[in-house]
Amino acid sequence: MRARVLRAADRTATPWKNGGGVTREIAAHPEGAPMDAFDWRVSLADVAEDGPFSSFPGIDRTLTVVEGAGMDLMVGGEHHIVDEPYWPHDFPGDLETDGRLLGGPVVNVNVMCRRGRTSAAVAVVRGTVRLAAPPGGAVLAIALEDGAVLDGSDVELDRYDALLTREEAPGVLRTHGWALLITLSAG
Repeated sequence: MRARVLRAADRTATPWKNGGGVTREIAAHPEGAPMDAFDWRVSLADVAEDGPFSSFPGIDRTLTVVEGAGMDLMVGGEHHIVDEPYWPHDFPGDLETDGRLLGGPVVNVNVMCRRGRTSAAVAVVRGTVRLAAPPGGAVLAIALEDGAVLDGSDVELDRYDALLTREEAPGVLRTHGWALLITLSAG
């Protein structure tokens, strides 16, 4: 299986416009696409304070808290308490969204997909995971704890390292802890 390893140590932190945190892009398609032209984008966000989320018209989002007590999201006027670690939460990126921290800073994995072009299935997994990308799609596995290993290779993932595969034969990832598995489908 050909897969691309994306190391956490290689990511650049980009401050948010509102100053409330930073984001580190893990992967996007097409690679290098600006914020108004990606089909999908996955990032790790450090949220340091309460505040509004950026609006992303035509984008579906999935937020998964991976560190911290969580957030109270006000999405389109409705409260969404996101306080369960490793529990993916979906919401439309074009609705007005405001986040309040429940107990200090948090780290979130943020998956964004352009509606009508891509969709994402996000799952938190542990143990043996078969990586198989759908036709025209991709699979991104992010280690949430140290020690994930790709069978038949010398690839080992530490915390927040990721593995991206597209349309190749399935491979097997063995995790010693939790991992986030994101299956991205075209259409």
